[in-house]
Order: sequence, then C-alpha cells, then structure tokens
Amino acid sequence: MLALGGCQKPAGPADWPAFKSIDITGAEYGRALDLTDADGQRRHLADFKGKVVVVFFGFTQCPDVCPTTMVELAQVKQALGADGARVQGVFVTIDPERDSAAVLKAYVGNFSPDFVALRGTAEETKAAAKEFKVFYAKVPGQMPERYTMDHTAGSYIFDTQGRIRLFTRYGSGAEALTHDLRLLLNGA
Repeated sequence: MLALGGCQKPAGPADWPAFKSIDITGAEYGRALDLTDADGQRRHLADFKGKVVVVFFGFTQCPDVCPTTMVELAQVKQALGADGARVQGVFVTIDPERDSAAVLKAYVGNFSPDFVALRGTAEETKAAAKEFKVFYAKVPGQMPERYTMDHTAGSYIFDTQGRIRLFTRYGSGAEALTHDLRLLLNGA
C-alpha cells in the first residue's frame, strides 16, 4: 500500500475564491501611484501596505457616481466591523483645477475620517490615470467654470501585500464589495 502523505493537488481555478468583482490579479497596470495628499504629503501605494486599498478616480463636483461610490465604501468599512480599520479608501481627483487640497480634505472627510484624497498637477493626474487605464475628459458646460467630467466609474482594489487584485464596477453595491474585501482581508 502506498501512502502519499503531504501531497496535495496544486491550486487551480476551482480552488480560487469566488470574487463578485472582476479579478485582475497580476495585471500589468495600476502598479504605481505618486501624488500629493490633502496635507501636502507625497503618497504612494506602498504607504498603505498591510491594508486592503480601494482606489477610485473621481471629482468632488460629481453629482452621482463619485459620492455614491464613497458612501458605499464607508458602508463597507462599517459592515466589516473591526476589520473595517484595515480598509483604506483612496480618492484620486481627475479635476485638480477645482479640487484643491482643502476641498478634497473636506470632501473625503464627509465619508470617512481616514479616507485619503490625492491630487496632482494636470500632468501627474494624466500619468496616474494612464497607469490605471482610467479614462477622463472635461465636458464643457454653459459657462467655462460649469464644466463636468466624464470618467471611468469603477474602483481598483489591492490586497494587504499591495498587489492589484480586483476591479469593481460602479453599481455593484456595498454587499458585493463587503464580500470581496472580507475575502482579501482573510488572505485570499
């Protein structure tokens, strides 16, 4: 009789966790972020290692997608209980022309006191968006200062090791995001 102690079948797709979001593990984008926070400090993805990080590109005058996304993330942090402290929300403005540091700080503070808002010059914003494959464009309004912004409506999620793992589409809901973040917090 032959005993195969300690041998296991290698992990494959059937053994991988069932995320509700799009699994982009191993993506060759979204690897770097180098922008200034609302307190003037340069921030990078590595600053948040040890936490599950949710990165969202938006703008403070957004009427729907941006505030809804931020509210849902705040709800997820609350639903996770004590583990919610291990989730870091990062809001990256695509409208540095209007989104000053003070405006950004107040904006994210409305959703969670520990959310971080990042901004850069027009060139830095363009580079960050390109790194994350985020689309954004200024849409003229009736007056020059009354423009709006079209943009990618989804969030990028990083695991506690700082690896990009998921893309979650706008409208997926807090319940699906809670499920996925719980899996990542538990080491998936």
